[in-house]
Amino acid sequence: MLPVIVGITGASGALYAKRVIELLAAADVETHLAVSTLGRRLLFDELGIKRVDADALTGGRGGRLIVHNDNDVGATIASGSFLTQGMVIVPCSSNTLGKIAGGITDNLVQRAAAVTLKERRRLVLAYRESPMSHIDILNMQRLSEAGAIIAPLAPGFYLLPKSLDDIVDFMAGKLLDLLGVPHELNTRWESRTS
Repeated sequence: MLPVIVGITGASGALYAKRVIELLAAADVETHLAVSTLGRRLLFDELGIKRVDADALTGGRGGRLIVHNDNDVGATIASGSFLTQGMVIVPCSSNTLGKIAGGITDNLVQRAAAVTLKERRRLVLAYRESPMSHIDILNMQRLSEAGAIIAPLAPGFYLLPKSLDDIVDFMAGKLLDLLGVPHELNTRWESRTS
């Protein structure tokens, strides 16, 4: 499988990002990570992560996680010649959504997303903020028309989750499905007969 790019921005939802990265490591997928300044603050505020590295984000599994400096817009993931399976931004803030929709690339997360769209590769935006402003909705429409997949972090409850981990796993599994990454999570609908 080709590498996957993960971007983390400042909307609440650090648990989703950590779980996606853990699952990519478990699947032995080469993962390239860019974390915005506010994404780093988010990881600290919500998970107590002081240093963004493989051990902190994969639960000690290591995996093949390459962490890029978000100021390095010349990193490999900022080039269309770097082949990838696609990119997921989890969580994706309204600010990041708007910048990508407007073609603004102030940091590596935004630049990698713009390149992913330009190359017609899969870009999944795991939007977490609520409610959505009219501007957010228009930006989602613009990005959807450009080929991005808008995947709000809105878990389903038909699998009868028993814990927060079940809810996080539901969305993490959905995001991996959208990237074509196999997993063993229980996220599939099975019809129940009464």
